[in-house]
Amino acid sequence: MLGYLKRLVTTGAAYQFGDILAKGLALLTVPLYTRHLSTEAYGAAETLLTAVILVSILLRVGLGEAFIRFYFDDEDTARRERIARTATATVAWTTTLASILALVFASPLSRLVVGFEDPLLLDCAVLGLWAFTNLEMAYAQLRVDERARAYVYASGANVAMTVVFTVILVVFAGQGARGLLLGNFSASAVVVLGLWWVLRGRVSLRVRVVDLGAMLRFGLPTVPADASVYALQVADRLYLYRDFSRSAAGDYAIAIKLATVVFVAVRGFQYAWPPLAYSIESDEEASRLYSLVTTYYALATGVVVCAVELLGRWMVRLLADHKYFDAYRALPWLALGWALYGLYLVFVAIAGRARVTSRNFPAGAAGLAVNVALLLVLVPRSGAGLGIAGAGIALCGAYVAMLVVMYLLTRSLFKVGFEWRRLAQLTAILAGVAVSGELLLPSHGLAGLLLRSVWLALVPVALLLTHFFHPHERAQAKALVLDAHRRVRAFRAGHGDVEAYAEDPLKDL
Repeated sequence: MLGYLKRLVTTGAAYQFGDILAKGLALLTVPLYTRHLSTEAYGAAETLLTAVILVSILLRVGLGEAFIRFYFDDEDTARRERIARTATATVAWTTTLASILALVFASPLSRLVVGFEDPLLLDCAVLGLWAFTNLEMAYAQLRVDERARAYVYASGANVAMTVVFTVILVVFAGQGARGLLLGNFSASAVVVLGLWWVLRGRVSLRVRVVDLGAMLRFGLPTVPADASVYALQVADRLYLYRDFSRSAAGDYAIAIKLATVVFVAVRGFQYAWPPLAYSIESDEEASRLYSLVTTYYALATGVVVCAVELLGRWMVRLLADHKYFDAYRALPWLALGWALYGLYLVFVAIAGRARVTSRNFPAGAAGLAVNVALLLVLVPRSGAGLGIAGAGIALCGAYVAMLVVMYLLTRSLFKVGFEWRRLAQLTAILAGVAVSGELLLPSHGLAGLLLRSVWLALVPVALLLTHFFHPHERAQAKALVLDAHRRVRAFRAGHGDVEAYAEDPLKDL
């Protein structure tokens, strides 16, 4: 079981590299962009960014998830490559045709999405639609083979070019929201073409109907569910931008950007989890792993959410222009929302393992309905209510609803003995530390920062005092620390075995 966890962490870390680098640089450049973009312009750009991802889900027609699932059903290399070529070709055709259609109707589409006519802004988003969707399929091919090094190189190149292009377009060329979109998506387009060359044996424009039909039967039922889930992230931004306050939408966009500290962990988990979850043949072993992964995922992301709640104000002051300070109000709720989304992915894997993907949609639809209802109650158009904090709370409520529905719909498909006692214990400790610190400690100044940082240390103390960790887990953790220390010492001494390990970090798992 420890080997599986090490494999999940290792591959997840590789897939996180690009996101860590991208989000880290994005956070560092937030002060730069926020000085050159008004809150309204930033809100418009972020609204289009999320709209691109939502439409991308529809254009992939579920082939991303289906490709990963079918890839592990057959060990025949020729069939695997045939499946990869069909998936890549289908997505290339759907995105190209949809992009041409969107370019033709750019003016009315821009009025529909952002509320004003700017066909060039919409054209930048169309480039993003094509590039982002095809890049996701290329990344999926790297993930199924666990080609972590190629993934790191590709994502790193994407990040580097994005920063250079965006700074040139926003800061020096003064292109505002257009520059923000074009800088992001032109880099992705370049990386797509590069990966198509690297993966040229698996890239084709020919669609094999038999393979496509099988993948669509598996993948199409996931599209409404995935679209509903992602619509949660579009609904609140569109509502804030179009019906509440464009300035508030800009603050909310910055809060989302700063919630990256949780998003990065979730994205790594999202990429690494399905290949691992589907590759385990034994149902009994898979059940135990799913349970343990759920507990440790909740621990890892919960600690980060607790830190964001206590230190969020200082994050905003450090990384954004002063006019965006109100972003801190939504920040902890958005961080919690991302953490809850990662738990939802566990149940998606359960449904995928049982090949009953049609049950994902009721959960996504329930979450979207709850989100819209809570938005109208907590963030009324009158301008009263809780503002962007209410939008964050609505998002969390939606994810809770999804988790409940998904659990009820999948518990009969595949039995997983979740560690409910430890999950409740963890929730109580994290919530207690976060809420007490927010109510009792200063919310500004160096003294507040130091006191809250010290208060955060109560989390590991409380976990140890309440015996959250099992004895064998403590022993394994100690062994891992000693092993890491041994490898570092061997590396410094220039031993060849460590160099080999660095070339293939999965070889001994």
